[in-house]
Amino acid sequence: MASESSMDIVSKMDMQELKNAIDQAEREITSRFDFKNTKTSFELEKDSLTIVSDDEYKLGAVIDILQSKMIKRGVPFKNLDFGKVESASLNTVRQKMGLKSGIESDNSKKINTLIRDSKLKVKSQIQGDQIRVTSKSRDDLQAVMKLLREADLTIELQFTNFK
Repeated sequence: MASESSMDIVSKMDMQELKNAIDQAEREITSRFDFKNTKTSFELEKDSLTIVSDDEYKLGAVIDILQSKMIKRGVPFKNLDFGKVESASLNTVRQKMGLKSGIESDNSKKINTLIRDSKLKVKSQIQGDQIRVTSKSRDDLQAVMKLLREADLTIELQFTNFK
């Protein structure tokens, strides 16, 4: 087999699935007895999500509910960048979370180093916010996937354009 196989390593947040997970979480919160008459809300912007609730305990419960909905819908929870909990108006607390999309240069370098240190016969190159990996063997590409899934990274990775 003379042709090279390749794949792209990316980190994306599916915004539609995130919206669906938030809608499901909101529905569960409105139907739960322990959240009756609370001031809990979600505000999704282009690159951030803000959650408001009555106190830190309820805020933690809301985040747990959201996390379970995100996992069920296949939305990477690791790609939320948690800010600090702040007090808000009307005796509530809020927490803002950044939505990470794309692989930042620090993580790109870390991934490239992991791939290089694995001694697999692959070539990897950083292309903007994604990484292209090429090899003569598809098995080596799958070994790279396995290696990166087991690695302790701060973002969730997806593997696309597997050719």
